[in-house]
Amino acid sequence: MQIKVRVTPNAREVRVTKVSEESYEVKVDERADGGRANKRLLEVLSKHFKVPKSKVFIVRGIKSRDKIVEITL
Repeated sequence: MQIKVRVTPNAREVRVTKVSEESYEVKVDERADGGRANKRLLEVLSKHFKVPKSKVFIVRGIKSRDKIVEITL
């Protein structure tokens, strides 16, 4: 499945909020520096959807706050 994700880096807490059926807001506690926030995003989403990290990919928006993420179930 593919979902739309709006990422907020450098947040005080990690949180996944479902906005709609295909859209989520994710707050991560890493800075957007050297891909650290993207790596943390994949970890958070894999834990939220209970799948291994190897099943979560950023399809589009690697340098943007708005991303398309694919999760293989």
